[in-house]
Amino acid sequence: MSLTNKQKQFLKGLAHPLKPVVLLGANGLTEGVIAEIEQALEHHELIKIKVPEEDKELRQQIMATIVQHTDAEQVQIIGKTQILYKQAEEPQIKLPRR
Repeated sequence: MSLTNKQKQFLKGLAHPLKPVVLLGANGLTEGVIAEIEQALEHHELIKIKVPEEDKELRQQIMATIVQHTDAEQVQIIGKTQILYKQAEEPQIKLPRR
């Protein structure tokens, strides 16, 4: 599923007041963290993830890996915060039409 610009704008608006649900710690991206992200996506559909890595390239690689492993859509990256969306089996968020 690929999001249109209109849908991304809609999701950005919904994500604005959200706090990061997952914070990567000193151990970085582990299988446990991936499982936690998948569980949060299943429950919330739209989440923020905080990646406190200082190295920009490494941070981008971590974020790309998260998207790849969760099959989620990346809505936006703001600094060290990534916004992800993955539609649940019973969607709570009604996206605007394409």
